[in-house]
Amino acid sequence: MASGNDRAWVHDAVRRIEADFNRSADTHLLRVELPPIPEIAFYLKDESTHPTGSLKHRLARSLFLYGLCNGWIGPRTTIIESSSGSTAVSEAYLARLLGLAFVAVVPASTSPEKLESIRFYGGRCHLVENATDMRQASMRLAEELGGHYMDQFTYAERATDWRGNNSIAESIFRQMRLEPWPEPAWIVCGAGTGGTSATIGRYIRYRGHATKICLADPEGSAFHNHLRNRSIKSVRDYTSVVEGIGRPQVEASFEPELIDRCESVSDAQSIAAARTLSDWIRRQCGGSTGTNFWAVARVIRDMRANREKGSVVSLLCDSGERYRDTYFNDDWVAARGLSLAAPQTVIRRFLEHGEFPGDA
Repeated sequence: MASGNDRAWVHDAVRRIEADFNRSADTHLLRVELPPIPEIAFYLKDESTHPTGSLKHRLARSLFLYGLCNGWIGPRTTIIESSSGSTAVSEAYLARLLGLAFVAVVPASTSPEKLESIRFYGGRCHLVENATDMRQASMRLAEELGGHYMDQFTYAERATDWRGNNSIAESIFRQMRLEPWPEPAWIVCGAGTGGTSATIGRYIRYRGHATKICLADPEGSAFHNHLRNRSIKSVRDYTSVVEGIGRPQVEASFEPELIDRCESVSDAQSIAAARTLSDWIRRQCGGSTGTNFWAVARVIRDMRANREKGSVVSLLCDSGERYRDTYFNDDWVAARGLSLAAPQTVIRRFLEHGEFPGDA
C-alpha cells in the first residue's frame, strides 16, 4: 500500500504509465474483405499491436492507474494477479516499468509462450492445477507477501474509463467515422472479466448509439448460461481450451443487461475460425478471436436473412504467434479430441461464398 510519503512516487508512476500509453498511440481498425457480402462491412479492432500484444494491455493499464490513485500501490508493493495469461503479461510489463515485483497466478495449462512472456518482463509464475483455485491462491500470496492483489475479475469494469479517454469503445467509433456505415449494427466481443463488454455497452448508451452487443462465449462457460437463466451463477467442470474468455462463474465485472445477444461457440469452431481467419487476412489470430469470428458469421447470416445493411465490428484480441504449440499445432489439437475439418469447411465457405448454415 502507498503511504502519504509516497505521493511523489505515485505521481511519477502515473506519469510513466501515461507516457507509455502516449508512445503506443492507438490500435488499428482493419477492414476484412467479404466479397460475397457487399451490403455488410466487417472490421477487426487489432489489439495485438499493443506493446504486450493483446487487448489486455488496456485492462492492465486501467488496473494499475486505479490501484495507484486509490493508494493501494506504492514503491515497494508486490503486485499479484490471477490470470490465464494475457493480463499477466501486460501487468508484468507495467510492473517492470514501475520497478515493482510481480507474481502471476496462472493455470498449469497456460501456453508456454505466455508463461515465457510473463518471465521475460520480470514476472514470476505461480502455477495452480485448477482455474477455480486462482483467486484463493492470489489472495493468500498477497497476504503472505504484503502485496496488492489486482483482482481483474472484480475491478475490470470500474477501473476502465467507459465515458471516453481513448477507451476501446471511443476508439472504435472514432475510427469508424468515415466508413460507409459509421455506426456499427453490432459489436461482437467475448468476456473474461466482462470489462470490455461493459465498457463498450456503457459507451453506446452514453453516446446514444443504436449499436447492439453480441457476446461470443465458449461452450460450457457460465456467461451464456447466465444470460439464458439469471439464476445460473456458475457451471461445473468448465474445460474450454480457449484462453482469455469464458469463465466457470459469473464475475463481478460482467454486466448482463448490456448484452443484446449471445452466441455459444465450441472449441473446435473457435480454433477452426482462428486458423481460417488467419489465412484470410494474413495475420495470425488467437483462439478468442476465432470465437468472436464464429459469432460474427452467425450475426452476419441473420442480418442477410433480414435484408439488413450495415457494419459489424469485432476484436482481434491477440496474435496467434502465442499459440504455435497449441491452437496451431495439429498434434496438440488431436490430443484433445478436437476435429477441425468440418468447422473449417463451414467458415471457409462463409468467407468465400457468404453462406453460413443455420445449425453450424
